[in-house]
Order: sequence, then structure tokens, then C-alpha cells
Amino acid sequence: MSVKTEKITALYVAEHDRLERQICRRVGCRATACDLVHDIFLRLWERAMDRRGDEAAYLSRCARNAAVDHMRSERSRREFFAGMLPEQYAPDPISPHEIVSARQQIRGIDNALAALPKRTRHIFLLNRIHGKSFSEIAVAMGISQRAVAKHMARAVAVCVETV
Repeated sequence: MSVKTEKITALYVAEHDRLERQICRRVGCRATACDLVHDIFLRLWERAMDRRGDEAAYLSRCARNAAVDHMRSERSRREFFAGMLPEQYAPDPISPHEIVSARQQIRGIDNALAALPKRTRHIFLLNRIHGKSFSEIAVAMGISQRAVAKHMARAVAVCVETV
């Protein structure tokens, strides 16, 4: 074992219980306190600090700060969820009727798109499925952006009529 490992191990054994009790008084949960103490010692290990001052006082300050940070984050989390309405937690389950209706609408849109002229359908799919901009489509197909806009308007109008 290295000197650093021995020093931190000895410090952990000597201070763990005291720090856990100190944090537990603030946060009110022994498991959380234990986790925070482990975090403190992990940070101490990662920093590999060669402190010359009072290590117990330093660890007490770290424990106080960790408890305060934990309480702040818990308060923020509670405030966030307190502002949510119950219907925001999860969506309502979809009924079988809604599923059938959605499938029928999708089939209708597919049929409407299939009935479009090939070029209009291709432009629509490039824009809506592949995310290409009007200018990218215009360059790729050798037409003006205005022509792309006209094709898109025609395709969107057909889709809207179908729904």
C-alpha cells in the first residue's frame, strides 16, 4: 500500500462514523449520509491532497457543505415536481379505438402520398422524412426554391385533406 492509501484509509476509519452522524443530523437519512461521506472521501482520494492543517476540521467542513448541497438539490427537485400537474407525470393510456383511428389516418396519408406525382412525393419525403431544407432540395433536383415550395404546399394540402 502506498503512503497516500494508508493515510486516507486511516483517516476514513477514524472519521467515517463521526462524519456520518454529523451529516445524518442535517439530512435526516442514514443511507444518504453514508453516501455523502463516501463521496467526500472519494473526492479527497482523487485530489490526493497533502493537507498540513487540521484534517478533522477540513472533513467537518466538507461534510457540512455536502449536506447543504444535498438539501439544496432535494429542495429544487421537490419544487420542480410540486409544480407539475398529475397529468404531466405520464400520458393517459391509449384506447384501442384511438389506435385503430391513428392507423386508418396513417393509411389514408400513405394512399394520398402515393397518389401524388412522383416528383412532388419525392420532394415531400426529402423534406419531411430526411430533413432536407428547401434550398438543399432545390440544388439536388435542379429546380428553384419556389418550385420546391409549390410542390411542398401541394403535398401538405393533400395530407391535411386526408386527415
